[in-house]
Amino acid sequence: MYTLPAHYKTVLAEKETEHAIVLIKDFFQLALSTELNLTRVTAPLFVRSGTGINDDLNGVERPVSFPVKAMDDERMEIVQSLAKWKRIKTTELGMTPGFGIYTDMNAIRPDEKLDAVHSLYVDQWDWEMAIDPKDRTVFYLHEIVKKIYRCLKRTEFFIYDRYSMLKPALPENITLLYADDLQREYPSLTPKEREDKVAKKYGAVFVTGIGGKLHDGSIHDGRAPDYDDWITETGDGHRGLNGDIIVWNNVLKSSLELSSMGIRVDPDSLKAQLTECGCTNREKLDFHRKLLAGELIQTVGGGIGQSRLCMYLLRKAHIGEVQVGIWPAGMVKECENAGIKLL
Repeated sequence: MYTLPAHYKTVLAEKETEHAIVLIKDFFQLALSTELNLTRVTAPLFVRSGTGINDDLNGVERPVSFPVKAMDDERMEIVQSLAKWKRIKTTELGMTPGFGIYTDMNAIRPDEKLDAVHSLYVDQWDWEMAIDPKDRTVFYLHEIVKKIYRCLKRTEFFIYDRYSMLKPALPENITLLYADDLQREYPSLTPKEREDKVAKKYGAVFVTGIGGKLHDGSIHDGRAPDYDDWITETGDGHRGLNGDIIVWNNVLKSSLELSSMGIRVDPDSLKAQLTECGCTNREKLDFHRKLLAGELIQTVGGGIGQSRLCMYLLRKAHIGEVQVGIWPAGMVKECENAGIKLL
């Protein structure tokens, strides 16, 4: 739960905010594509139902779907993310290890719990990069995390150089942590409270191993079983080849997830994760059959929230200050009382 600040005053007015959003998006995507050797591609807004391509997130969220009159009412689904579509595209383009793609992902998540950082509309830079099978290690994953963090740091300075009142807050380096270590250190706290604790302590962290069972049988947070690899033993006493980049949001006095990413499943880890989640029936879907047959290359990928990054860098208290959305009447009133102007 995110509590709006009692005495909030926006740093940039609405018009300045709109200008700054453009600057952030243009600068960051260029930095990311350069750092990770990513080619810009176009992306779908919707995909066919029943193919297994759409991301079902935690496995319970309902996608927005609709029939297409010109195709005998075949149903399409608005994407919830492009995690699996990107892997297919990277394979089709014949990307070699160390090179990949990125795109603007625009999604609708109707089951989202709306608050200061969650909205019905999701905009991300979705990226995917081909890797060599030997690089399916947590050490390789962490090197990618550091590269993305450098892009965040450069973007923060870029904005500060133009708006001197937005002083940099990110630490020099990102701290690499493991979800199971956090559970052992803070057993009485919820996963969100653990994230708050370490984000405030370090400023920026990458929590590794999200989705798989921790040593006490709990999970840090839900992950679908068919894109990130959260079951593989890393060889250093931990499990999971994925994680989240989380920073400390000093306006909301809370942790803020900016990116979710991971090394993608191979045939073995896909089978194991589908079994653990009790959804082996997915093996018959188009995407899963291709993966199990070895027809998709090995990749690492993730999504970086565009509005969340803008919200963080511009020191906003609500995501509705950097994206146009629809909100419950009670939330609109609460924001008005707090001096927050929603777009």
